[in-house]
Parts: sequence; C-alpha cells; structure tokens
Amino acid sequence: VQLVESGGGLVQAGGSLRLSCAASGRTFSSYGVAWFRQAPGKEREFVAAISWGGGSTDYADSVKGRFTASRDNSKNLAYLQMNSLKPEDTAVYYCAVEKSNRWWLRRRSDEYDYWGQGTQVTVSS
Repeated sequence: VQLVESGGGLVQAGGSLRLSCAASGRTFSSYGVAWFRQAPGKEREFVAAISWGGGSTDYADSVKGRFTASRDNSKNLAYLQMNSLKPEDTAVYYCAVEKSNRWWLRRRSDEYDYWGQGTQVTVSS
C-alpha cells in the first residue's frame, strides 16, 4: 500500500483545511486509517483514527470537536477535515494504514504498517 497525502498549506487561525490520503492497492477498504502529526522538536502524536468500514472514529482530546476523519473506500481515499484551526495545530500531518485492525491499539504509531510522506500544515496567528 502506498499513501500520498495532500491538502496541507498555510491558513489563518480559525480557518479550515481538508487533508486527503490517497491509497494504492485493492485492500485499502480492509484497513484502519489514522492521522498523526509531528511538530518541530516534538514527538509524533496521534490525531485521529477511523476503522476499516468508517463506523468507528477516535480523536485526540486536542482536536475533538474540530477535526473529522472520514473515508471513501470506493475511491481509496481518507480525509481529515480540520476546522477552527489553531497555531498549535501547525505540524506535518501523516496518514497511516494498519493491516491488523486492532482497534484497541489505534493510538500507537508502531501499530501502523504503511505511512505517507506527510503534508505540512501551518496555522498563523
């Protein structure tokens, strides 16, 4: 599975962005997808996860109520809608795919088998 993120950019605080994660391969619909981010000088952190069928989602407390994860398995796409952006959301955002579908481990970065290259999100104050 190859993953390519897009949709990052520069936005003012309070603005919105939608990130996309395009996946190759026919089995994308069988895998869980998560979004992580990494700010300069900080560790990579969990942002959101969505189960293989899209029926379950999970969010870090810092983004809950502002970010929404979704997916379109017919198009091999996953999305992260980000609203009410804050300067502290500035980071490189990565999508990742988990083959084992161990939902209870969804927040662990080492659970994920494939990663995209990342897309930069910069929120100005």
